[in-house]
Amino acid sequence: MENLVKMKEHFERARQVLPGGVNSSTRYNKGIGLPLYVSHASGDKLFDLDGNEYIDMCCAHGAGLLGNAHPAIEAALKKAIELGMCNSLETVYHEQLAREICECIPCAEEVRFVNAGSEATMHLIRLCRAYTGRKKIIRMEGTFHGYHESIYIGGQVGPEQLAGNREHPVPESAGIPEEFASLIIPVPYNDVKAFDEAVEQYGDDVAMVILEPIVYNTSCIMPLPGYLEHLREVTREKGIVLFFDEVQTSFKTNLAGAQGFFGVIPDVCSFGKSVGGGLPLSGMCGKREIMECFKPVGNCQHSGTFNAPLPNVLCGLAFLNEARQDYFYKKIKDLGDFFYGGLESFIKENDLNMVIGYHGPQFNITFGRKTVPVRYEDSFTHDKNVMWRFCKDCFEHGVYFHDYGGGPSHHGFSIAHTKEDLEKVLNIIKEVLLGMHADGLC
Repeated sequence: MENLVKMKEHFERARQVLPGGVNSSTRYNKGIGLPLYVSHASGDKLFDLDGNEYIDMCCAHGAGLLGNAHPAIEAALKKAIELGMCNSLETVYHEQLAREICECIPCAEEVRFVNAGSEATMHLIRLCRAYTGRKKIIRMEGTFHGYHESIYIGGQVGPEQLAGNREHPVPESAGIPEEFASLIIPVPYNDVKAFDEAVEQYGDDVAMVILEPIVYNTSCIMPLPGYLEHLREVTREKGIVLFFDEVQTSFKTNLAGAQGFFGVIPDVCSFGKSVGGGLPLSGMCGKREIMECFKPVGNCQHSGTFNAPLPNVLCGLAFLNEARQDYFYKKIKDLGDFFYGGLESFIKENDLNMVIGYHGPQFNITFGRKTVPVRYEDSFTHDKNVMWRFCKDCFEHGVYFHDYGGGPSHHGFSIAHTKEDLEKVLNIIKEVLLGMHADGLC
């Protein structure tokens, strides 16, 4: 990495005033040994401080579905400036966006907006507790629902911690009091028996069951046939709120999200990432009787100076307008068929010890196994060091993969990507994997 002089110099300066030189812990990419400091971005390309160009296979962790500097987003931001930003006030555009969300997402009868996915799950968890008068949360191992104390417990724990996690849920960060863990009930994803046992034991105290309907945050684990339907039936019978966290899955393959794709409608859901067109925008939606527990109708607090800033709302409307165009999801499918088909064929032809899981424009790479995991512990074959090597080698060939601490997490493409660029990515991946295979890594 001799051509990263300015990047390395900036890293040293940034570390003097920013912990780790970054504003988000995971922006430090261990695969390349420093954060990617960009000078600018356009379409599916990123440019670093040294003038190097990369094809973007992170896409803002799923938020950049339109790519960078999309004309519709630029027009929305210009309109926001012309309107005067209107900070901390309601506009007709807020109601318009909420109405369009209700038209798209099956469970949505009413909507509230926030900026980040962590905010959405935090407030919606509080709402579910207010609605039910209960405290406990059933959550699935391997899923991720934000960084706040209510739920950053018992999800993505290490192999050595998993055995005890179901009895004593493990906080996933320093600074989270053990007392919060007493309210969390972790169960294996796709395990109907374990779920039923948890409901039987704790049902009268359970406010909600929260899950990613597709576990993009670990190996792209898909629900087994009948699994989501079973959760829906049991929660309805027991008066437990079924909470789909669709921050990642919303708007990826259709306007209705995973609940539309699978035909299983939760009581509430969080959504986000893509909907802001690259700007911070997330939200909560669900049944009217639950949503109206929020003040000023009910007695559950949700407020904030920067909830749904006008620029972000206008960009949300711009995104939805683009996503409704005939070309949009067809292009995502066509690019996916080309890219995933080519990668899967190459893995099979070379008998590589790895697998890709994918749905729409998001995909996961899991090393150390040849079938996509069904439960969280199936992903423990994945080797972080192998992932870091993969990220490093691709980076040196002009393709940026975010490392996510070396985990089997999500990558992706956008509608700004072309078939030609994805073909280039494929060829680079093939070259990198062959080199890793020769070294006995995959």
